[in-house]
Amino acid sequence: MRHNKKFNHLGRTNTHRAAMLSNMASSLIQHKRIFTTTAKAKALRKFIEPLITRSKDDSTSSRRIVFSTLQDKYAVTELFQEIAQKIGDRPGGYTRIIKTGHRLGDNAAMCFIELVDFNDNMAKETVAPKATRARRSKKKADVETAADDAVVVAE
Repeated sequence: MRHNKKFNHLGRTNTHRAAMLSNMASSLIQHKRIFTTTAKAKALRKFIEPLITRSKDDSTSSRRIVFSTLQDKYAVTELFQEIAQKIGDRPGGYTRIIKTGHRLGDNAAMCFIELVDFNDNMAKETVAPKATRARRSKKKADVETAADDAVVVAE
């Protein structure tokens, strides 16, 4: 029985899954948004969020722990310099998954996974004030113009 075993193996061996998640995490750090399946994105979220939390403390120990997971020095440098500066005050929830539909070939659920603070479109959540004009009914306007025409004819 597999009671309380919630980990998604993604149909891969342990080493293959670790390598895939490490590569996906490096790509997400470098490109800020990647397009993948929903199952992989959910697994990647659990994989990368502790690394981003670790990057808030820029110490040699933290860098070594993150590098042992990612194995990409350019991604580690970008994580600790650029990303850690933007997410410094955020208490968690560094990634966002946006579902985009299903893949044409095998009908797999697809999505974007992106870093929250790097999407300029979502960051600008300023709501424009609505115009407070009174709505006019077309029927009422027709009745008024018809009445005006009748007055003109009567004169």
